[in-house]
Amino acid sequence: MQNSKAWNFGDNVNTDFILPGRYLELTDPKKLAEHAMEGLDPTFSSNVKKGDIIIGGKNFGLGSSREHAPIALKYSGINIIVAESFARIFYRNAFNIGIAAIECQNISHKVKTGDNIEVNLAKGKILVHGEKLSIKPLPEFMLQLLNEGGLVNYIKNHIKEW
Repeated sequence: MQNSKAWNFGDNVNTDFILPGRYLELTDPKKLAEHAMEGLDPTFSSNVKKGDIIIGGKNFGLGSSREHAPIALKYSGINIIVAESFARIFYRNAFNIGIAAIECQNISHKVKTGDNIEVNLAKGKILVHGEKLSIKPLPEFMLQLLNEGGLVNYIKNHIKEW
């Protein structure tokens, strides 16, 4: 279970908002994190704390398929994004690098930036303002993949088992 501060960015958050294209030449994940969400909130990277949770509306992560955007979020301290829906490639990239991308209907209308939110990925529960919301629980394999930091780390850690 994770109890955290929420950051709500609403509908249609594209990868250029998450990480503006002018920073694509950066390769250091910590430098990318300094510009996370800069397209919507230039103060985000200096105010976000490890374990904070991003809330989105519909179509979070639309736009280009670059991994820079979820990498910037991960290294800024974000490990869970809860949105009403995700762009397909962003969703996959998020899990691949170790960010849980969780869908929850109407979440962007229930949570404001600064609200406290609890997310239990294993049980499929979100608690906000005393209201319990249900989400699809993640299977054990996906929880393990997230706990190990994403797909690449998971493969490195388990290659000998194959």
